Amino acid sequence: MQEHHQGTSNMSREDVERGGGVKSRGNGSNNNSSSSSNSNGYLSTPTYLIEDAEAHYWTSWLVPMFVVANVVVFIVVMRINNCPKHLHTSFEGKCVARFLGRFSFEPLKDNPLFGPSSATLERLGALEWTKVVHKHQGWRLISCMWLHAGIIHLLANMLSLVLIGIRLEQQFGFVRIGIVYLLSGFGGAVLSSLFIRNNISVGASGALFGLLGAMLSELITNWSIYTNRTAALLTLLVITAINLAIGILPHVDNFAHIGGFLSGFLLGFVLLPRSQYGWQGRRNLPSAVGFKSKFKAYQYALWLVSVALLIVG
Repeated sequence: MQEHHQGTSNMSREDVERGGGVKSRGNGSNNNSSSSSNSNGYLSTPTYLIEDAEAHYWTSWLVPMFVVANVVVFIVVMRINNCPKHLHTSFEGKCVARFLGRFSFEPLKDNPLFGPSSATLERLGALEWTKVVHKHQGWRLISCMWLHAGIIHLLANMLSLVLIGIRLEQQFGFVRIGIVYLLSGFGGAVLSSLFIRNNISVGASGALFGLLGAMLSELITNWSIYTNRTAALLTLLVITAINLAIGILPHVDNFAHIGGFLSGFLLGFVLLPRSQYGWQGRRNLPSAVGFKSKFKAYQYALWLVSVALLIVG
């Protein structure tokens, strides 16, 4: 989930979840089409069987590294925040978990997610429209992806990333999934900064929604090699609709959800098409039984349209 904080002075000006929508997704590539829910209350994406026995599976390491990086960044942010040195009013209360020393959390009046102040987040790279547009700090469109508003925010996003990201990385490798993750996070940040101008924003949910969008487009472009395809598609559409609907709740930035999802959806058509069934074993077939093309015509068409839309976007 990706959080927005109204204003720049303290967390009490509202934490707005940006991108927390991709809260759980199906993991594993050899399960029947199904859906489930995780501890965050969001439905997970379905899994379905691939007919192509030649499919190759990678060992997932990039997604776990993303998780470690986000956790490390959060620890560094909390150390820099150093709640005990702040002067808090009696209305705000005292730092939470004071036994943690400088790693203790801001008073719940300021930050109900158990995290740093919004001022600290803004100083360390939160997305803020004025600074991006007028002060030319475009790097915030990337840095905001690695910041989280609190421990609850962090755990929710990292659980989502593990559930969906590992499965995709196992199927398509770290290069393609890394590109989808980073560009989707960027796309979500861009759309959010265009429409949300009075808040600061942090979180990885634009990127997480991008992975969900890529999962949907991957199913569509590789339609012919999946079993239970109709059930899987319907389940994915329902899960997507539910997660996007969460964006209408108070304090949730749906622009980041939509921007990340659309970026990932288009990138899925470009980066995640599978070759025709049996393409890898074509050399063992008689010369009269050959494949004229590695991909089907509709896959090429979707690729071209998606590239065009990404360039225009």
